[in-house]
Amino acid sequence: MTFTIAIIAAGEMGSAVGARLVEKGARVVTSLEGRSAASRTRAARAGLVAAADDRSLLADADYLLSIVPPGSALDFARRMAAALRDLNKKPVFVDCNAVSPATAIAIGQEIEAAGAAFVDAGIVGPPPKPGASGTRFYASGSRARDFARLNEYGLDIRVLDERVGTASALKLSYASLTKGFTALGAVAILAAERAGISDALRAELALSRPDFLAYLERQMPGMYAKAYRWVAEMEEISSFLEREPEGAAIFEAAAELYRGIAADLEGPEVAALKRFAGKGK
Repeated sequence: MTFTIAIIAAGEMGSAVGARLVEKGARVVTSLEGRSAASRTRAARAGLVAAADDRSLLADADYLLSIVPPGSALDFARRMAAALRDLNKKPVFVDCNAVSPATAIAIGQEIEAAGAAFVDAGIVGPPPKPGASGTRFYASGSRARDFARLNEYGLDIRVLDERVGTASALKLSYASLTKGFTALGAVAILAAERAGISDALRAELALSRPDFLAYLERQMPGMYAKAYRWVAEMEEISSFLEREPEGAAIFEAAAELYRGIAADLEGPEVAALKRFAGKGK
């Protein structure tokens, strides 16, 4: 049996996931309406088929994978729910975004009200590359094992349990460590720059915590262009931590940090981060 999988959107992660599925024999469709030239190029290279509208995107699909910026996840689900209501055959809707358990539950309610099955999923790792394995999909919900059938098409899907929100909780717990540490590193580097001791800080890290330094050198350069996406993700983590208000405040502050970086990519603060993280290259 060959599955048809709809993927939104054809960004770096979506197109790479689509390419992996196509490589393993699946048919993958996407919508390119309003997308950039770069997204159109990625979709073409990945072998994705462009759909004319939402109805044709969903009409033959067995699964719909939502891979959008976290701040757009609920609105996208509402848009798809409107199209799903009119279909006799409805795909399994898999939300793969970095959203809080509460947002995942809200998305699931929209989709299930339209008569479609819902799976909560979280992606850990970079966009998959040919021949590489390092991207995992954690899934939860009553239809998570159905989604896991795509393991046969090159994905690494790990089912957690039948509760919507579990996969999102794992994703955000992981992101709070990785992207949270990147935010903490950026704050420390900028403080050192203002104090005129960034070189001394870097030298001390090289002596006492080379693991920290290596992480910053690896993660910081990829952060600048993604900072705009991480704003909503930090806000979702803050919502996830609402029972720990001090922790929630930390990630509200991280959202503001990434918002400032995204708004001034050519500014002095990003330049300082680039100097610090790039010296080991």
